[in-house]
Amino acid sequence: MTTKLPSYTSGTSDKPLIGMTIGDKFDEIANTFPDNDALIVRHQGLRYTYRQLQEAVDQAARAFLAIGVQRGDRIGMWSPNRAEWTITQFATAKVGAILVNINPAYRLHELEYALNQSEARFIVTADTFKSSNYTQMLYELAPELKASAEGKLKSMKLPYLQGVINLAEEAHPGMWRWADFVNMGDNVATEQLADIQSQLQFDDPINIQYTSGTTGFPKGATLSHHNILNNGYFVAESMNFTENDRLIIPVPLYHCFGMVMGNLGCITHGAAMIYPDEGFEPKTVLETITEEKATAVYGVPTMFIAELDHPDFKNFDLSTLRTGIMAGSICPAEVMKAVNNKMHMEEVQIAYGMTETSPVSTQTAADDPFDKRVTTVGRTQPHLETKIVDAATGNIVPRGEIGELCTRGYSVMLKYWNNEEATRKSIDAAGWMHTEDLATMDDEGYIQIVGRIKDMVIRGGENVYPKEIEEFLYTHPAISDVQVTGVPDKKYGEELIAWIKLHPAEADTVTEEQLREFCKGKITHFKIPRYFKFVDEFPMTVTGKIQKFKMREISIAELGLDDI
Repeated sequence: MTTKLPSYTSGTSDKPLIGMTIGDKFDEIANTFPDNDALIVRHQGLRYTYRQLQEAVDQAARAFLAIGVQRGDRIGMWSPNRAEWTITQFATAKVGAILVNINPAYRLHELEYALNQSEARFIVTADTFKSSNYTQMLYELAPELKASAEGKLKSMKLPYLQGVINLAEEAHPGMWRWADFVNMGDNVATEQLADIQSQLQFDDPINIQYTSGTTGFPKGATLSHHNILNNGYFVAESMNFTENDRLIIPVPLYHCFGMVMGNLGCITHGAAMIYPDEGFEPKTVLETITEEKATAVYGVPTMFIAELDHPDFKNFDLSTLRTGIMAGSICPAEVMKAVNNKMHMEEVQIAYGMTETSPVSTQTAADDPFDKRVTTVGRTQPHLETKIVDAATGNIVPRGEIGELCTRGYSVMLKYWNNEEATRKSIDAAGWMHTEDLATMDDEGYIQIVGRIKDMVIRGGENVYPKEIEEFLYTHPAISDVQVTGVPDKKYGEELIAWIKLHPAEADTVTEEQLREFCKGKITHFKIPRYFKFVDEFPMTVTGKIQKFKMREISIAELGLDDI
């Protein structure tokens, strides 16, 4: 009888890890490829070569020093995809400030939490985006802003925030305009910036990204130069990137997909970062691929489906495309075939990971068989380790058996910001990050994600944690108890259903529509449940634990979703 191999792999490579800070690597590449296209922002009509982008980044970095930013300070970034986002990303890295990514869809409750939990001193903000008026929301949270001098804010609700830099062309009371802010860089010598940059270490924290937690409060995954610079590099290495590649980035920059796999993947190779629009629009992606002769494009499967289904799809020349990444969920076989053939992306790859691992842990390769690209998330990335363990015992399971996926290596975050308990629960004494994803590993080391230990819902590529929504809905005065779970959905993969138990006196006074209105403007749109079900009780075990799998089964039957 043959003994099965354990579910453990380590990724090998003849390429060493980069032992540099983001700022130093950026300068090295900019000096090597000064005339290459570095950043193209179609909707803003902006184009930068690496030399021009380096000048813009250095000017903004000196401006941050001019307003008193010091190494380790937190700087919030709240904006859709724009040139200023990327300039801020590299400028903060050069001065050693920690960039705090704030989801453009955040509303008041979430914004206040992120700014206070990170103790952000400054925030760079767009003026408006879609239905969000960022300026008005900041005034609502900090009404003192209108009467304060720039950089001198003293707010009751936002006690750590001192200043706001607004990307609007017009001036707003109490806020710096971006154009005026960057001009302040003239007051700081280039030698001062160079001296500060030279003192930074690649293990310094440089980025906080908020992930929704099962406790109901987002946790700030704290990432270092070393974490994200190397992850971006090896993701792009897997795609065989060179200085001749041109990457379309329609995914959000606030997420690792955009700012790490996209931006850092490009700047470690001298490739071009191309933003088609502020947010995802399938037509602008197709137009930009054609106009810019792109070689690669990123997206979640629903984005590629929207591009392929666009009525004008056949009018666009996509023949320059070669590769790209699909992440967020497994790609259906028919979609993969269409992306390979109709979009010419024969080398498209699947990547898997989590914010806490910078993000990519596993990735398919350009020459992997078709079936591996539609059923697995690839194999372990270079310089990383993967194991699959029995969640109860912690023992590694044999190949082919289901267990919890764990990852270890350079990519594992430093910690959750100001949250030792959550850090301890996620990263064990041996340095393994416990993903809470259930997975199997085959004999060749390919990994398949088969479920989630907890009840996370993935809606259109966005991770949604029911507990966070439950905590919010509990604040409604009529709600006695609430449980949220996911149900299948053709468009988004999953949608949310909230089971609502009302206080007896309120039993006939609350409607689904009223609950949706209660959520609007307070929590992100994709966290608002699609369905509501009013109940008197929940399915429970004899020990009183909620059985969410039974809630899901009942909901699927009642909503007629069995065929999805």
